[in-house]
Amino acid sequence: MPTSDTRPSEPRGDDAADIVRVDMQVDGVAMVQLLGPQDRLLKTVEKQYPDVRVLVRGNEVVLEGPADPVRRARGLVDELVAMVRGGHDLAPAEVETSARVLDAGQSTPSAMFGDPIVSGKGKPIRAKTPGQREYVDAIDEHTITFGIGPAGTGKTYLAMAKAVQALQRREVQRIILTRPAVEAGERLGFLPGTLTDKIDPYLRPLYDALNEMMDPEIVPKLLAAGTVEVAPLAYMRGRTLNDAFVVLDEAQNTTPEQMKMFLTRLGFGSKMVITGDVTQIDLPTGASGLQLVTRVLDRIDDIHFSRLTSDDVVRHTLVGRIVDAYTTFDAERQAQQFARSENRPSERGTR
Repeated sequence: MPTSDTRPSEPRGDDAADIVRVDMQVDGVAMVQLLGPQDRLLKTVEKQYPDVRVLVRGNEVVLEGPADPVRRARGLVDELVAMVRGGHDLAPAEVETSARVLDAGQSTPSAMFGDPIVSGKGKPIRAKTPGQREYVDAIDEHTITFGIGPAGTGKTYLAMAKAVQALQRREVQRIILTRPAVEAGERLGFLPGTLTDKIDPYLRPLYDALNEMMDPEIVPKLLAAGTVEVAPLAYMRGRTLNDAFVVLDEAQNTTPEQMKMFLTRLGFGSKMVITGDVTQIDLPTGASGLQLVTRVLDRIDDIHFSRLTSDDVVRHTLVGRIVDAYTTFDAERQAQQFARSENRPSERGTR
């Protein structure tokens, strides 16, 4: 951990008695990672605590401001240094999340986010928010886990990382990745090539994630051997999936019948993870199987529903705000539609 020294700072206005200064010594390698490109990580620390002035002088980080915000900022910097030394690849989103974790007193970020699940192309893949940590732990503890949340929360990515981990540990004999191709609909016939060529664009995101987590030279061999299978949901009918880690992506686009069909494919020694976003349903008509299953299976043992939110978005910080804006808009629109239906005179009353 960085060494530090706390002492009163120069008086500033009426708050002179509350102003303190903390000098923290950080070794060179950790300092480079702590700063980030254009010092953006430490700028994010300053943004979390606007009353604290953050200065960098060589291998020294200086925090200056009111005592309580400085204490909190010091704890955050200590944790960030511990995380970069532990191999965490920090971005501004991780700094903001770490600040929330510390302020909530839930745990320490370095302990909460823990060891990487797998290392893809030399980059460790791990949970980066409390919601993601709960989701990953739920996958370990339950046979069937649902990851429900908006775009950018890592639902599918973390599920696939857990699948790769299970295969590497020989906990399962194969990985099966599937998703519905409902966007194609009747337009499948207009696409060029074989049926595989037509369906491939809808499965491409799964291939891309797989190639990020495993050696790209090994992936084709695993696919050819059937150790890893990427297939549309329709190909699951009539099968029993034993000793497999099965991931169903884009589950909001399943019908209730398809969801029931998929869940009843579960065999011995297998795990299932179902991911989806109920705000992005592309079904032309009818109910979503993902919406229905949350009511039907909510109280069954060994089935867990992890609900991720905008706080778990690990893409650009703007994505979280976009998700919140659309959620608010949809809620207001539904309220207006309900109000109109309540105020509309009944058919009997207008006769």
